[in-house]
Amino acid sequence: MTPEPTQEGPIVGGELHTELVAALGRVPELAGLTVRLTALSGGITNRNFLVEADGAPTRWVVRLAGNDTHLLGISREVELAATVAAAGVGVGPEVTAFIRPEGYLVTRFIEGIGVSDEAVHRPDTIRLVADSIRRVHDGAAIPGLFIPLRIVEAYRALAVARGVPIPLEYELSRAIGRRIELALLSNPLDMRPCHNDLLNANFIDDGTRIRIVDWEYAGMGDPFFDLGNFSINHELVPDEDRILLEAYDGGTARSDRLARIVLMRVVSDFREAMWGVLQQGISTLDVDFVAYAGEHFERLLSGASTPAFEHALREAAGE
Repeated sequence: MTPEPTQEGPIVGGELHTELVAALGRVPELAGLTVRLTALSGGITNRNFLVEADGAPTRWVVRLAGNDTHLLGISREVELAATVAAAGVGVGPEVTAFIRPEGYLVTRFIEGIGVSDEAVHRPDTIRLVADSIRRVHDGAAIPGLFIPLRIVEAYRALAVARGVPIPLEYELSRAIGRRIELALLSNPLDMRPCHNDLLNANFIDDGTRIRIVDWEYAGMGDPFFDLGNFSINHELVPDEDRILLEAYDGGTARSDRLARIVLMRVVSDFREAMWGVLQQGISTLDVDFVAYAGEHFERLLSGASTPAFEHALREAAGE
């Protein structure tokens, strides 16, 4: 949904540079140092900059929140807490500072390589991703909730208030969501800290582990949303879902838990589609959010119209 920047752009100058340098000067590790800021590309809702300081062996990333991101359900305080928690289990970037009142998040730059679209389908990569997800889910609770089917309802209300036409696919998708919710409520799981935006653009391979950045959508939720979100974002095939779940569970993949991944793939697309709908009313970027939402609605309805989906509903409900 909002890939973390990974490519370096031009060195930052002008008024923004002055403001950032002044704010970074309040960070003890950077106080009194001459810093150089380089724009990082790839984000949609935020601006990110590489921070280098003369004489300092460490590099940092400073993250500036976009306008009106609170309407997308983003809390910068929750993002901070989630990033700290993820760093504590060796997955997220180490937090150096959270600069108030500006709300700038400063983290240590993670040395490593990105995970390509091809690499994310390799069994060894899938297992590393599963390990990182599991570490986060087993970590300490974080503030904030992430209930995707309630989020899509909030997105709809906010979009309507801004005059955005709601696609016809919404009502059918909502009915599908209700069926999924009923099936999952038959066998509820404990809420876990979740990332909720697992794109390979947010992954960095540090040589030992897959590190995960961009925790702005994090919250306590169903751990299978993370698994389903990762699966559908990269269009994993059933055999790859099995590898993912076996690595996550540390054993044989149970059919009822595989079913939850199938269902959460659909829920993830519903959230993604309605994110695109709401963006039509708040974003100033030159992005075709109408097409973006349409693509996810199409994939949602396609995924929910298969025998495998109906089987997953029964399996998840224990029928």
